[in-house]
Amino acid sequence: MIRTEMRIGASAEDVFDVLADGWSYASWVVGAAHIRQVDSGWPAEGARVHHSIGPWPLQVQDVTRVLDVVHGRLLDLEARAWPVGTARVRISLTPAGPAETDVLMEEEITAGPGRLIPTVVQGALLRPRNVEALKRLADIARGRR
Repeated sequence: MIRTEMRIGASAEDVFDVLADGWSYASWVVGAAHIRQVDSGWPAEGARVHHSIGPWPLQVQDVTRVLDVVHGRLLDLEARAWPVGTARVRISLTPAGPAETDVLMEEEITAGPGRLIPTVVQGALLRPRNVEALKRLADIARGRR
């Protein structure tokens, strides 16, 4: 898995609140362009965010599904973006103080043509994207307070 870590100047609860808002997904996930629907109960296990990925008019419509959730601590997702493939994205939150959270994002391509990309190349492509995603997540979490 490609690991990206960042300390965010917001509580774990504030960070999780952003993750728990499926409508905010396109605001912090780099590449997500539009949210079409969020299943009721998001972020419960099995719930989905229906999104569009990529620039118009080449957008791909797909879904991201919750595999596991621990309120305030963990969101484990299956993110689809066919025809590229499917990735598992695990976001873990560890409180680092009253208003700081260590966030670990782990991503692994699990299906589709993207699996053929060597891990070192995946890391070179995904890590900068995930750093930007965590920066956006941090900005939103700090702004909600």
